[in-house]
Amino acid sequence: MPFHDRKDAGEQLARALQHYQADHPVIVALPRGGVPVAAGVARALKAPLELLIVRKLGLPQQPELAMGAIVGGAEPVTIRNEDVIAAARISEAGFAAVRDRELAEIDRRRQRYLAQRPFPPLAGHMVILIDDGIATGATIRVAIRALRAMHPRKIVVAVPVAAPDILLTLKGEADDVICLEQHEPFGAIGLYYADFRQVEDDAVLQALAAAPSARSTRP
Repeated sequence: MPFHDRKDAGEQLARALQHYQADHPVIVALPRGGVPVAAGVARALKAPLELLIVRKLGLPQQPELAMGAIVGGAEPVTIRNEDVIAAARISEAGFAAVRDRELAEIDRRRQRYLAQRPFPPLAGHMVILIDDGIATGATIRVAIRALRAMHPRKIVVAVPVAAPDILLTLKGEADDVICLEQHEPFGAIGLYYADFRQVEDDAVLQALAAAPSARSTRP
């Protein structure tokens, strides 16, 4: 088993990212699973921690399989997995229903996690984008697109474990990709953790409270 839990994964990932500390990165986590991993990296690199709330758009009959992903905001960013949509015969109305439900969940999480804490400007800064693993790549790809629109200097994707074919795709979208473990066939992310219990809202709030915001550490 490569990782005991997400805390262990974050500590291992931090060692692989240590050379980026001099770039004064902003650590951006995908909640909820990516937060404990990212919190360890933020501590080790003495970097601020921020959240980018992304939701997978799962098939109605098989929610764990992504037919896309979405980032909320004034202009939501959506990625569609057309192969999955076609194979499952999902109509536009069916896709829209799942998208709208997940947008509502994004709004709920933003209010719960961030309240009055606005997302910082990232123009000219280096960003390290972290999740607890990558299976289909839908959520991480939509996150990259959303971050790219904020004009950071560099986007580094960093994860403990991923499928090799997804990493090849991401290398064309991010400026650098750091992954500790690659496995083929991949299966589910939880297979590579001894303890993969669900991350609760309170754990996300505690991680945010313990880490500085990019707004508090940047001019």
